[in-house]
Amino acid sequence: MENIRADIDAISRIEAVTSILEVVCRTTNMGFAAIARVTDDKWITCAVRDEIAFGLVPGSELKLETTICNEIRQHRSPVVIDHVARDENFVNHHTPAMYGFQSYISFPITLKDGRFFGTLCAIDPNPAHLKNTQIMGMFRLFADLIAFHLDAQDRLALSELKLIEERKTAELRDQFIAILGHDLGNPVGAILNVAQMLLRIPGDERIKRLANILQNSSYRMKALIENILDFARGRLGEGIILNRSDDDSVEEALNHVITELAIVWPDKVINTHFEIQGSVNSDIKRVSQVLSNLLGNALTHGKKDSPVTVSAASTETEFTISVTNEGKPIADAIRDKLFLPFSRGEVVPNQQGLGLGLYIASEIAHAHGGTLDVISNMQETTFTFKIPLT
Repeated sequence: MENIRADIDAISRIEAVTSILEVVCRTTNMGFAAIARVTDDKWITCAVRDEIAFGLVPGSELKLETTICNEIRQHRSPVVIDHVARDENFVNHHTPAMYGFQSYISFPITLKDGRFFGTLCAIDPNPAHLKNTQIMGMFRLFADLIAFHLDAQDRLALSELKLIEERKTAELRDQFIAILGHDLGNPVGAILNVAQMLLRIPGDERIKRLANILQNSSYRMKALIENILDFARGRLGEGIILNRSDDDSVEEALNHVITELAIVWPDKVINTHFEIQGSVNSDIKRVSQVLSNLLGNALTHGKKDSPVTVSAASTETEFTISVTNEGKPIADAIRDKLFLPFSRGEVVPNQQGLGLGLYIASEIAHAHGGTLDVISNMQETTFTFKIPLT
């Protein structure tokens, strides 16, 4: 009965229903018009206009088997009777005899997904002229209109449900970001500080090796946390947030990233070629993050004994960073989904990561209105980050 109550309420929310039933009675000269919910076992009045004291109100129920609507539910076609006494199909039908009507019209209300809701019907104890295109066309139009409004309410209810779910997701996102940013970020920062302090203290080589391992692992954990934070923001709501400004310290920031990674990979050679003129309008922290991801990938996947080259240049209209390494080319199948989250290239032992770095870098490029592209062949692989400055 709970679903029936919801259906009655849905009809009551359609403002046009009162006018529809009034127009039906006025146009047909019939004294009773109703919208009925018809199920496999029930006939329930949802809305009614009663000028003949038939006795039904919204929520009233008739025994389904006593109604013609039960037959309409099965064959899904309208039934129109001008005069029961002269209609060979209904003159001996039990329904007119039971309810005392001579004229009857009922059209099915069918929802967009094909479900049968019920009928728009009218009855009167006197004959009526109903079998004409005007009356039947009006009933068909009104039945379709009612179905349209019911479908619209379903869509609205679904949208509201999704909105509630999105709010819950947003709350979980905030909790997730807070946990990562504080509960994980702070301990990793403390471990990194300890490792750097140990490296400054004179000691035996064994302690220095352990401190280096600690420092390198902390750098990787810090990068993973930053990537997950950005992924959570980007996929669950906020997107990549930029703090752009005209910055004159871009070259200094890039060199800082290179120095950081050179400590982690002391056996790797990193060549630089910078032609940066004047200030660069960008979020320098995000640009540094891009370089860190691209250079970290190049150092990890590049040919062991070959240098990695970092180039950066600016003009009046464009700023570009390129990172090039020698090594095996990126396969076409991998390249097609390289910038998707959790997508990784060929994984070899002791190479860790979630496959978020290139996705985050690409999102940062898009947030700047720019691009991140890759060219890979048998000689070398080059990732190019390019943003407009106008």
